[in-house]
Amino acid sequence: MARRNRSEDLLMEEDELTAAFLGDDDNIIINEPAQVAQQSAPSNDDWDEEEAVPGQLAVDVYETKEKLVVKGRVAGVNKSELDVSIADNTLSIRGTLSAGNEDDVENYFVQECYWGEFSRSITLPVPVKEDEIEALLKDGVLTISFNKLKQDTVKKIQVL
Repeated sequence: MARRNRSEDLLMEEDELTAAFLGDDDNIIINEPAQVAQQSAPSNDDWDEEEAVPGQLAVDVYETKEKLVVKGRVAGVNKSELDVSIADNTLSIRGTLSAGNEDDVENYFVQECYWGEFSRSITLPVPVKEDEIEALLKDGVLTISFNKLKQDTVKKIQVL
């Protein structure tokens, strides 16, 4: 096979990705970059602003010897805009990311940042003391620490 330049490699990767999502019966070959852009770019008509769905907060959940820790990046969120609660061993985090005043914006060329409401509910993987929780917002990172319940004793259950 002859060596292709880098732009041909990228085009081939896009063709292969497109083919991966087509059924075996579909034998569409896309060779022109304009066709790739036309196939993959959603039109503005596809977006319905009335059906806004809150974003989902990405989190890390880990444990130490004594604690269960949940961390999430919430840069740009004020403490007053965060709602953190726990019920039935499920942690809920809600908030709003504000982009600030953008009334004078006429047109976006790229808009990749998520602005608006976000939420996340996590069923905690280990039992915790719900009355001993510490939540700290520092440098855009929300860290929630729980003291774990110690379950050192094994309770024998008699089978009847």
